[in-house]
Amino acid sequence: MADEILRESDGKQGTHLTKSLLAVAFLASFGSSMLYGFNLAVVNSPAQYIKNFYNETLTESYNWIPDERHLTILYSVTVSIFAIGGMTGALLVGKLVTKFGRKGTLVRATVLVFIGGALMGFSRSCRMPAMVILGRFITGVHSGICLSVVPMYLGEIAPKSLRGFLGLVPSIHICLGVFIAQVLGLHELLGKEEYWPLLLSLIVFPTMIQLMLLPWFPESPRYLLIEKGNIHATIEALKWYRPKGNIQAEVDEMQEEQRSLSSIHTISVWGLLRDRCVRWQVITIMVLNIGMQLSGIDAIWFYTNDIFRDAGIPDLSIQYVTVGTGAIEVISGMLGCFTIERAQVAYMRYISVGCVVGIIAGFCIGPAGVPFLITAELFKQSHRPAAYTVAGVLNWMSNFTIGFVFPFLEMTMGPYCYLIFCTICLGVALYTIFVIPETKNKTFMEISQMFADKNNILEEELTSNGYLKMAEMNGYGTHS
Repeated sequence: MADEILRESDGKQGTHLTKSLLAVAFLASFGSSMLYGFNLAVVNSPAQYIKNFYNETLTESYNWIPDERHLTILYSVTVSIFAIGGMTGALLVGKLVTKFGRKGTLVRATVLVFIGGALMGFSRSCRMPAMVILGRFITGVHSGICLSVVPMYLGEIAPKSLRGFLGLVPSIHICLGVFIAQVLGLHELLGKEEYWPLLLSLIVFPTMIQLMLLPWFPESPRYLLIEKGNIHATIEALKWYRPKGNIQAEVDEMQEEQRSLSSIHTISVWGLLRDRCVRWQVITIMVLNIGMQLSGIDAIWFYTNDIFRDAGIPDLSIQYVTVGTGAIEVISGMLGCFTIERAQVAYMRYISVGCVVGIIAGFCIGPAGVPFLITAELFKQSHRPAAYTVAGVLNWMSNFTIGFVFPFLEMTMGPYCYLIFCTICLGVALYTIFVIPETKNKTFMEISQMFADKNNILEEELTSNGYLKMAEMNGYGTHS
């Protein structure tokens, strides 16, 4: 039966963008990645209202009037607890994707959004600040899971020529989520004091759409074949995504990887960190994920209004300038998605705004989605879940550090705090230029071989056809 289905396909390999590929990329990102961007920026506009709510409820419940410093700490916890949730979710990724699959994990994770959205939506009515913080934590767990699983899923269903394009669709949705949060946070829309719980809980609507539609799409073909050994379901999934293409070459490549990993089970995080055959791949995802967050972009997303206020922008204009930066993010994210496959004192306030816009545009064109995309490319099936766990934990840990520390860093160092971000960006850029090889149009097997020299793989350990003896050498070219 499987051979018959393979023979039915035409002679051309399915490397063009199909409607089903595009649909699943946008649907998976719409209910997951977009919520991450939304939650990053949504607390920026109602910041003062949330502080007022904390002040009122603490006074009512404990007869204690907190000062500005205590309110700043509480608000910083509200902002950064999202990252703690994200780190928790990232720790669960490996086990979830192995047990439920990529699509199955995304579908099951939606329940977290409904719980978190309900807690935040009813927090003001219940007069309980803890519900806001708990709701942020739970939605953070959802984002921590999805921020790793969505690019993993898209990277595995995409043909190698489209991995870069589809891998950056989530980053467009992150930017779109930020922009939507900024627009809805305008005073003319949901930026009034009585609406901030509704604003925080709107995340349930995109998730509802995803939950209704995503289950109809197939699971990752690589997961079905390499981890489940179901050749018939694999071919059916490939035909769904490449209805007019020849899928034989992709099936052969997957079976080659399956044979190379026939004696290897899914690697744990500890096993990944101890495995010298992926040493440079692990170092690479560490550098890129930490560098992405410590570039300072999250400080801008979390505290946009405060940054513009300190730059001298009038209060009445700040919300509109913020929305303008959000529009720049969306445009830049779209440019990045397409280019990745090609490649005086009186005016100081405006220069400050220009610099912020420049940082956001540069980030969205380049690094926004690359760390998650390259994590899928650098590791094979046995190591990929653990790699996403490591990358996600480091990403979210850095996110938390920035979210919590930045207000105090800015108070201490003023504008000079951005020099720290500048130094980190320079270091990551140098590492990227001199260490990371080009992965465009390479299979996962070919990419693993590109790291052979860096991981001290001897040339005589190659077979006559140029492929590494994967099964004997732990799937990557070094003896286990």
